[in-house]
Amino acid sequence: MAVDPLIELHDVNKYYGDLHVLKDINLTVGRGEVVVVIGPSGSGKSTLCRTVNRLETIQSGTIRLDGQPLPEEGKALAGLRAEVGMVFQAFNLFAHKTVLQNVSLAQMKVRSRKRPEADRRSRELLERVGLAEHADKLPAQLSGGQQQRVAIARALAMDPKALLFDEPTSALDPEMITEVLEVMQQLAREGMTMVVVTHEMGFARSAANRVVFMDGGRIVEDRTPEDFFSNPESDRAKDFLSKILKH
Repeated sequence: MAVDPLIELHDVNKYYGDLHVLKDINLTVGRGEVVVVIGPSGSGKSTLCRTVNRLETIQSGTIRLDGQPLPEEGKALAGLRAEVGMVFQAFNLFAHKTVLQNVSLAQMKVRSRKRPEADRRSRELLERVGLAEHADKLPAQLSGGQQQRVAIARALAMDPKALLFDEPTSALDPEMITEVLEVMQQLAREGMTMVVVTHEMGFARSAANRVVFMDGGRIVEDRTPEDFFSNPESDRAKDFLSKILKH
């Protein structure tokens, strides 16, 4: 069990109309832990990820961040989204703003930093994700992998307590996936609390503290990568792994 819980989901249920997409989810993510969520399409992985910063609301149960229930709306909700950064499958960068402006904007709006301070922090982070020399370019001038690294820098710029990744590499060409995963591996080594929904099993094996396997809106297994990959307990996980690890 996580010693110092940062994210706690307790008996969480989520419906889209009649469709029950999250069923009695119980999950605790400890501070500094990397939890990778895997499972077949439609198993509820992305929805789970999106409930943690209230991009999706839940019908029952509780979600806590750092001991506090998630705020309902307004300023507190913007504050929550600064505390829990999110990196999406689509990079969601502002097309008409430079890379530097993309990373600085939310710092100025939400963290109330002055532009020089925000830009300085942005440049540090662009350096960290290997893009310092691209600060003045527009997103369209970058590759998909570079854009995703800008999106990671932008999330980090808020000094979040945790980062959520919703299939961050699934829109990328194979050769770009590695450069994004390397940045994520580095964050994991540095102790960033991360919840990562991904199909990248290599990342799950090497960077995760725990692998959560979902199917049909439920958490079926929640174990160390070593245990999960070498000895999955459920037939569903065995079947899933046999299909994806052949490739």
